[in-house]
Amino acid sequence: MLFRIDPSSTAPLYEQVAASVRRAVSEERVKPGDHLPPARELAKSLQINVHTVLRAYAALRDEGIIDLRRRRGAVVTGRANGHARLTELAAELVAEGKRAGVSLEELVTIVRRKFS
Repeated sequence: MLFRIDPSSTAPLYEQVAASVRRAVSEERVKPGDHLPPARELAKSLQINVHTVLRAYAALRDEGIIDLRRRRGAVVTGRANGHARLTELAAELVAEGKRAGVSLEELVTIVRRKFS
């Protein structure tokens, strides 16, 4: 899997790592059951702190994209593709809302109306 980070980006490094995984899942370059690299190994290859990778993995776990288990590592879940795609779409929606000057409350109201 290809992880990319851009040190000059304003996005936090952990979010860049998480976004790389989300992108790989949504593009089906990784599939449910696939293992992600161990945090130490990934941190070393990207030349970043291991805690940064662990924070990215924790965010992905909280989103339901990966499962974290001792001795087993980070494994892509069966629901990963849908969650990764929704996360990407939500990020696009938030960015578009900001460009349009829409507040978070207004954006939530719009989403609630469409969800019903």
